[in-house]
Amino acid sequence: MEYQKQNVIVVGPTGVGKTYLIKHIAEMIGVPFVKADATKFSETGYVGGDVDDLVRELVQKADGDMELAEYGIIYIDEVDKLASSSSGMGRDVSGRGVQTTLLKLMEETEVAARNPNDMKSQMMAMMDMQSGRGDGKDTINTRHILFIVSGAFSGLEKVIKKRLRSGQIGFGAEVSESPTGEELFGQINTQDFIDFGFEAEFIGRLPVRVVCEKLESKDFVNIMKNSEGSLLRQYEREFAAYGIQAKFEDSAIECIATLAELENTGARALMTVCEGLLRDFKFELPGTAVSELSIDADLIKKRDEVLAKYRELGKRVDVAKAREEADLYAREFQEKHSIKICFSDEAVTLLGEEAAEKTRSVLQLCQQRFKDYQFGLKLIEKNTGVGEFDLEKEAVLDADKFLSERVVQSYNTATETAQANSSSGDEGE
Repeated sequence: MEYQKQNVIVVGPTGVGKTYLIKHIAEMIGVPFVKADATKFSETGYVGGDVDDLVRELVQKADGDMELAEYGIIYIDEVDKLASSSSGMGRDVSGRGVQTTLLKLMEETEVAARNPNDMKSQMMAMMDMQSGRGDGKDTINTRHILFIVSGAFSGLEKVIKKRLRSGQIGFGAEVSESPTGEELFGQINTQDFIDFGFEAEFIGRLPVRVVCEKLESKDFVNIMKNSEGSLLRQYEREFAAYGIQAKFEDSAIECIATLAELENTGARALMTVCEGLLRDFKFELPGTAVSELSIDADLIKKRDEVLAKYRELGKRVDVAKAREEADLYAREFQEKHSIKICFSDEAVTLLGEEAAEKTRSVLQLCQQRFKDYQFGLKLIEKNTGVGEFDLEKEAVLDADKFLSERVVQSYNTATETAQANSSSGDEGE
């Protein structure tokens, strides 16, 4: 018994996750997946993409496995843009013509593995034949390739509403409350698609109709809290990279969800809302004394006031954090140059104050200010045999002067030691 495939048409507003859903279904099944926008195609013979290229792309996604490609999924988005008005004049190269071209693919046909109109493909085919690699299968059968098309179908609700109203006209007609908004799409039938501008043969090859509802506030909350690639976790990682522990409170999540719903762009609105709210915090807080950021309803509703508060907090010197970063630099310096350095408490305080003033980290200041210190300290070590150095506040105020004085002092010490050793040798004789 042979099963017939059931192509799918998905109706739903932008940002509800149509592409995300279909892509992950393909990953779970383990078949190649190709996605394209219907607007880039034209009827064969006109300028534009050829729908046969979608089938060939499946082979590429299957790493050349023709048999696996014949069980792949082709997803065409914005298919509602192919709908044509019955009053249109002339040749329609981007609507009705593309629908007709898709008919044979959606049913069953053989597609050449190489585009006959592409010079590069034909040259590769000739090279394969010359090298003896051209004996394999050269066509792809579309019998088992699943086609899924989708679109927002703006205006389709008017077609449905008109049909439902016409059924209630006349004596004896039952008067019932007409569905409104998204409920209308639940009443959709084949004739509605045809009236919208699709060919009957085209819609007939899409027996499975799926309606995705507009995302609501509770959906956004669920996406933020439970999705695999949660946007909240992304922002937390961004702040953590700068040593700031950010935490989203439930009150903030609910406010973000409410604002995202007002955007009417689906899940994409979450990025728009979060970026607008947190952009200034991302750019101004790193490098300051701020180590924790509580993202709550107050931050959402009084963003400028909260940002001003964190600006003032960032100017304070966090001595513990400054000491931690200074010690980190000292450890890195010792691992790289085998020289041990230690910052005094006064030096750490000065570094912390300067870091807060310049909105930089103590680690960044140390890396810039003492980047060539290993050369001078190695000279001192050679002259004196001392391998551990204390960096006082003078080293922070004028690093070059501090190091130069220590180098000169080491040479003097070495000279005095040499003279003392020479004198004691003479006395012994």
